[in-house]
Amino acid sequence: MRLDRPGLLFALIGLAGLILPFAEFKPNRILAGEGATLAAALPLGVALLFALAAMFAMGVFRLPAILRLTAALAALLAVLLAIGAAARHLTPEGDTLARVSPASGFWLLLLALVLMLADAVARLRPGLMLRGLLLAGAVAAAWFLLASGALDQVSTLREYSVRREVFLREARAHLLLAFGSLGLALLVGLPIGMLLYGARRLRGPVLSVLNILQTIPSLALFGIMIPIFSWIAATVPGAAQAGVSGIGVFPALVALFLYSLLPVVSNTLTGLDGVSPSTRDAAMGLGLTRPQLLGWVLIPLALPVLLAAVRIVLVQNIGLAVIAGLIGGGGFGTFVFQGLNQTAMDLVLLGALPTIALTLVAGIAMDLVVEGTARRRQEA
Repeated sequence: MRLDRPGLLFALIGLAGLILPFAEFKPNRILAGEGATLAAALPLGVALLFALAAMFAMGVFRLPAILRLTAALAALLAVLLAIGAAARHLTPEGDTLARVSPASGFWLLLLALVLMLADAVARLRPGLMLRGLLLAGAVAAAWFLLASGALDQVSTLREYSVRREVFLREARAHLLLAFGSLGLALLVGLPIGMLLYGARRLRGPVLSVLNILQTIPSLALFGIMIPIFSWIAATVPGAAQAGVSGIGVFPALVALFLYSLLPVVSNTLTGLDGVSPSTRDAAMGLGLTRPQLLGWVLIPLALPVLLAAVRIVLVQNIGLAVIAGLIGGGGFGTFVFQGLNQTAMDLVLLGALPTIALTLVAGIAMDLVVEGTARRRQEA
């Protein structure tokens, strides 16, 4: 059997994860903890360690993609259940302060298995529908695993259990920031892109301004919003009553909106410019007015590029919305910065992990939408 280079890389990462501590026991959420290897973290740890080592060893050879996919799924489920079992095993009975968190070995195992899973899916080359079903299945499986209670004793979920209502509130705030800024960017950016399509002389100045906004560091832009909107709220009658303030949701939403304008405007312009001149000429020859040409011909043909802009902005803003926690804008960044201030990494993960998961799901889902739209356009 021939060696498989990606499989060799996954095996090296996975074997490193088996050697390093799998779980970390801490007397409380702040103090440093003591690591435990997979073999020591739970009663059947030795058996699981050898099973995972054998799987990684077999993975260095070229195996059928479906076999690699099945093995990666089974191993991923086993590792996730193992960290939950380790948390229950290592936590003393009745101890409400102790925390058991995933250690470096767990994260390396998770990385190796996710990479192996992605590699197997890529080799299978599933169709658009099957990829959508795989994504839905992955989300459903994650939901059932969390709802089952198997991971309830893991430190991050212990933090969630005592902050459930706050977490749900901040989750709604995070979605509002990400999707609200996207909606505002589409509402403003699409007309600007259409305007620039017909007014070529304005393209340079407008795109230059948007490029400058895009290059401002996120922390700096959020900081700039504070004095500007504090002054407006204090001096403009009715501004404060309308929700304008230097800290909170409003400046965070405005900052994310400004970051979103360049991708929307530039992709709108690129999509409209990408329509062939012969198509435009034929449509004009049929007697279509300019608004009709835009609405009936150019925008439908440019839709895949416009959806690509939606994907870029959505993924970007889900991540950037974390910074809103610094200025009281809410969202998952609230937990990240609280955890950093308290040196409580479990609290940091409570904000970081949902952000990462939401970003991945949104990015993959939008990729499928963009590809499906492009295929329908080609078939038409």
